[in-house]
Amino acid sequence: MKSGKLPTLLVVLAVAYFLSSLGHFTHNAEFICEYPNLPASFTSARIYAAWAAITSVGVLGFFLLIGKKWIATGLVLVAAYAVLGFDGLGHYALAPFEWHTRMANLTILSEVVAAALLLSATVYQLAVRLRQPTSV
Repeated sequence: MKSGKLPTLLVVLAVAYFLSSLGHFTHNAEFICEYPNLPASFTSARIYAAWAAITSVGVLGFFLLIGKKWIATGLVLVAAYAVLGFDGLGHYALAPFEWHTRMANLTILSEVVAAALLLSATVYQLAVRLRQPTSV
């Protein structure tokens, strides 16, 4: 991030995770009855609200990155956003893989893969940032 612009790979992976997360949460909200053993308190509105809350962590992280003043903090927030993408695996704590529809499994697993890729790229950028000598 020396040149002042965000690394293209980080942006592409963030967009991929954003879209896969949106796909999973939309499928979850619209086909809530197809997800086995979800608590009765889960409603479509609550699922969309959870997606908005999770996404706001990533958006805040990217705003800090774009502002270029709080880069490390921005990267940590983007990493936290990516880690939240692993929460979809919780579906398999409620019911085994086989009990979910193919589309449910596809949306869950695509979100997790996209989150893992974004997390990897973000941790790499953070490591590069922390290895840079600080100027006094």
